[in-house]
Amino acid sequence: MTHGFGPVAPPDTRFRVAAEQRQAQLTKPGGALGRLEELGNWVASCQGACPPKQFERARVVVFAGDHGVARHGVSAYPSEVTAQMVANFLGGGAAVNTLAAVAGATVRVADISVDADTDPQVSKHKVCRSSGAIDREDALTAEEIQAALAAGRAIADEEIDTGADLLIAGDMGIGNTTPATVLVATLTDTEPVAATGRGTGVDDAGWARKVAAIRDAMRRARPVVKDPVELLRIAAGADFAAMAAFLAQAAARRTPVILDGVVVTAAAMVAEDLAAGARAWWLAGHRSTEPAHALALKHLRLDPLLDLNLRLGEGSGALTALPVLRSAVAILAEMSTFADAGVSTADAAEPASTTLDLRK
Repeated sequence: MTHGFGPVAPPDTRFRVAAEQRQAQLTKPGGALGRLEELGNWVASCQGACPPKQFERARVVVFAGDHGVARHGVSAYPSEVTAQMVANFLGGGAAVNTLAAVAGATVRVADISVDADTDPQVSKHKVCRSSGAIDREDALTAEEIQAALAAGRAIADEEIDTGADLLIAGDMGIGNTTPATVLVATLTDTEPVAATGRGTGVDDAGWARKVAAIRDAMRRARPVVKDPVELLRIAAGADFAAMAAFLAQAAARRTPVILDGVVVTAAAMVAEDLAAGARAWWLAGHRSTEPAHALALKHLRLDPLLDLNLRLGEGSGALTALPVLRSAVAILAEMSTFADAGVSTADAAEPASTTLDLRK
């Protein structure tokens, strides 16, 4: 199957070098702000500007979808909660809404495959009502996978074309950590027992059912592991396909992204296979408690900013990391240089009594 993506050009190294040079001139010892300096340099290279601009239009898109496998005891919550949470997002009452307000971001919800009728304002790109139960059937038809990829690509374009300067993908779907784990375990050749977490908080019996479902789905996924579109069609679902295309298109459009938890990062693994090099445009917001998330981050060679034992999804971990990224931009853009502030540098020729030692 075709997907229309190609290799992605990396962020501009010339501006990373310029940012590194500016960091050396700021009123601090070199490297004293640790990873904040690295983050600022990354933003400069993504924006093609030094100093970089502060993010003014950060946007979260929550991809919502149901999964047939959730009907087989792999989640602590019923599938009906997906549609209920979509309404909660629209009402502003969810964690993603609260965290977005703090971080200075807006929230959009996209019903890709919720097994219910939802508000027309979120169902513009709806592909189907629930993806198939991947432990016993394909998640999508050939037509549905193409529609889901097109939806994700279109959503990225819509956000970027209306001014988004930073994107966050969130997720909502009861049972969606099961296909996420299938993708991660299949792509990393990991045994289901080692990759499977508790998701929404299943008990021991539920965890055992989840492991069995993941093992059965992986058996169906392995023959197509080298084909990202078929892998999504057989073993993931419409929401995952849309997220993968969204992430790939954001990179192709040179727009930075903060990744969230295991569901989004699993989709990102496939997005990197769709559009080689896309991961250079992504920042891992956090590491969740799901074992598969750590595996996915290692596979993508991304070092998460935070580790707060989060496991909610929705974009919550990425939003929690956004203020850290904003701080990195502010340091590089707004902090005074030694010359601006009249502060002597470590190698200045002035007598020691007139030199400020910033290392103390």
